[in-house]
Amino acid sequence: MKLYLIQHGLFLPEDVDPQKALSEEGREETLKIAKFLKTKNIKATVIWHSKKLRSVQTAKILFEHIPNTETQERSDLNPLDAVDKFPEEIRRMNNDLIIVGHMPFLQRVSSLLLAGAQDFDLVSFRYSGVLCLERIENWRIAWFVTPDIVSTVILAGNLKR
Repeated sequence: MKLYLIQHGLFLPEDVDPQKALSEEGREETLKIAKFLKTKNIKATVIWHSKKLRSVQTAKILFEHIPNTETQERSDLNPLDAVDKFPEEIRRMNNDLIIVGHMPFLQRVSSLLLAGAQDFDLVSFRYSGVLCLERIENWRIAWFVTPDIVSTVILAGNLKR
């Protein structure tokens, strides 16, 4: 099983947009990541996302590029929500899953899965960045990619725009 933890895209400041929609840069970076994931033949069956607009918009962009997925809006993926129940819920799914979320939620859930406690700062998440975890017997980091890395690959001609 693979779990893709994705921080929502870069958003507009609250004084510009109280709902904090994705900025143009946030949409572009998320689109780059979505196209990259499409080339990786991601087999996730569902994309979980919070109700916050920036998370909804990020999930929508991913959904448009990753075949055979559905989106599920959840009320328990907010920045400060508890993560204790997620390891068991994810394990029961037994299908690849994408979670579009927020900090520090993503940091805490990745720490809980990888180290057994939610208070380790193991990954430097970035807007639109993707942490791929793989569970064989235990959870392990399979790979991590950011929009900057994808842009470098595109510039090198190794990925179609």
